[in-house]
Amino acid sequence: MKFIISSTLLLKNLQAILGVINTNNTLPILDDFHFELTEDSLTVTASDLETTMRATIMPDKSEETGSIAIPAKILVDTLKTFPDIPIAFSINPVTLMIEISAGEGKYKLSGHKSEEYPRTPMQEDTTALTLDARMMAQAINKTLFATGNDELRLVLSGVFCELSPDDVTFVATDAHKLVRYKRTDLRSEESASFILPKKPLNLLKNILFSQEVPLSMEYNKTNAFFTFSNIHLICRLIDGKYPNYDAVIPKENPNKLTIDRVALLTTIRRVSIFANQSTHQIRFKVSGQELVLSAEDIDFSNEARERLTCSYDGEDMEIGFNSKFLLEMLNNIETEEVRLEMSAPNRAGILTPVNSDNKEEDILMLVMPVMLNK
Repeated sequence: MKFIISSTLLLKNLQAILGVINTNNTLPILDDFHFELTEDSLTVTASDLETTMRATIMPDKSEETGSIAIPAKILVDTLKTFPDIPIAFSINPVTLMIEISAGEGKYKLSGHKSEEYPRTPMQEDTTALTLDARMMAQAINKTLFATGNDELRLVLSGVFCELSPDDVTFVATDAHKLVRYKRTDLRSEESASFILPKKPLNLLKNILFSQEVPLSMEYNKTNAFFTFSNIHLICRLIDGKYPNYDAVIPKENPNKLTIDRVALLTTIRRVSIFANQSTHQIRFKVSGQELVLSAEDIDFSNEARERLTCSYDGEDMEIGFNSKFLLEMLNNIETEEVRLEMSAPNRAGILTPVNSDNKEEDILMLVMPVMLNK
């Protein structure tokens, strides 16, 4: 098995799929890339059993087809040191020794049997959907931060995907905050729903933002398959029933606060420095056209209070929120102004963008209140 390839091209593709490999694998073979050379292409695979990523590259020259597992870390670390030069790989199928020739240097390392590498799930009985890569990256970015980390509630650790002939909806929640991101310019012929895990979505997001290509998504009952450019990602869906998110969104919210997003963001960031560092509690006191934000940490006698002008329609109100959640939400909204809708101090607040340029995009963010110390 021999091939010649550009060091930069190989490194770029290996780095695109490297994120799949865990730092502490139970199976040593999962520390490797799987290389498969055919007559016209080189396919490199990375897997952690749950997620598999594959990059297909055209080598400059190839002969003697075959496959082998190559230790990922030593290979990537070596490639990082090379300028853009052609490098030659020569693999002995019997001893599994890999010889890399680059310029005046020769490097040898030991590979592993390709048969030991986990098999890639087959695309059987799948339903296909074509998406825009940037749009998918946007949907992941707007929802992923709201997913949970509780291993006992696995369904909340992923993003719920709801497909219908009218729109596509992405939902994420950790029971304290919730994001519903809807696209009316995306539609599916068949109605379906499934939960995509966090890790593959993070990998997708990082690559998709730099792509302006169609993204093909296929899914069946157990896996989702994403294909774009020369990259193929397969992930196992989270098994379980997602909670009825629509039921927790309060429909009647008579108290409506409209305010400049950046002003609110920077004020919360400042005031929250003085809040209790375990609860991150921040107090909203709104009356007339004035919003007063305050926080205190009794243990250290820290206190902050700041006043903002706003547009408010509703009864005077005092409500507490976790400042960390609000900062995450405000950072993921892009409009100049935001609207916070509330009904009572013990009911969830609804945060939405005001005058969004994109009429096909519908974002709703929900944040649970925290009990105020009287």
